[in-house]
Amino acid sequence: MTSDERTHHRQLSDPKAMRAIAHPTRLAILEALSRREPLTATEVSEMVGESPTNCAFHLRTLAKYGFVEEAGGGPGRRRPWQRAHIGFGYDESVMDEPEARIAAGVLTSVLWERWLAKLARVNALRGSFPEDWRRITGVSESVFYLTPEEAEAFQVELAAVLFRYRERLEDPGLRPAGSVPIELIQFMFPFDATQTDAMPTDATQTEEG
Repeated sequence: MTSDERTHHRQLSDPKAMRAIAHPTRLAILEALSRREPLTATEVSEMVGESPTNCAFHLRTLAKYGFVEEAGGGPGRRRPWQRAHIGFGYDESVMDEPEARIAAGVLTSVLWERWLAKLARVNALRGSFPEDWRRITGVSESVFYLTPEEAEAFQVELAAVLFRYRERLEDPGLRPAGSVPIELIQFMFPFDATQTDAMPTDATQTEEG
């Protein structure tokens, strides 16, 4: 894996890869590697609360499906690992394939459950944060009227803003004093999604467009 490939999000299309990553421990391992890498199975185990043997198994599985790779350079039997990509997602075109649609649904459910549990923990601890971090740690809700095309363009523009700091993920020397890893969990969905009769159909969009 080239250094350029490692700084991009991977777009998943293989159902087997989606099923492989839809596992809480493997997601926790990727999160640990995003905090500090390279890491050995023993070092990962200390961060995720699993045994070194279990972490070694999950690391090999992640490597099999292209999520991590050996970093090399470990002395003796030390076997450090690093991420193969800074993140992953999947193109909506995979939803046209039944097997991929099922796998993507399972992965999305695991991710949402993990994100919501994490948000609940942050909310419970927020009162103990230093004032400067408490001020920027929170939630907000906004409603906009956008077409699907405008919503997609908004996501692209937002990603461009966030990627200003992408180099700091790969090079700790670029991280200014006082910086800490910040996680942004973004949910974007049609406000009337739970009211199916209120959602515009493709035909309606075509007629109005």
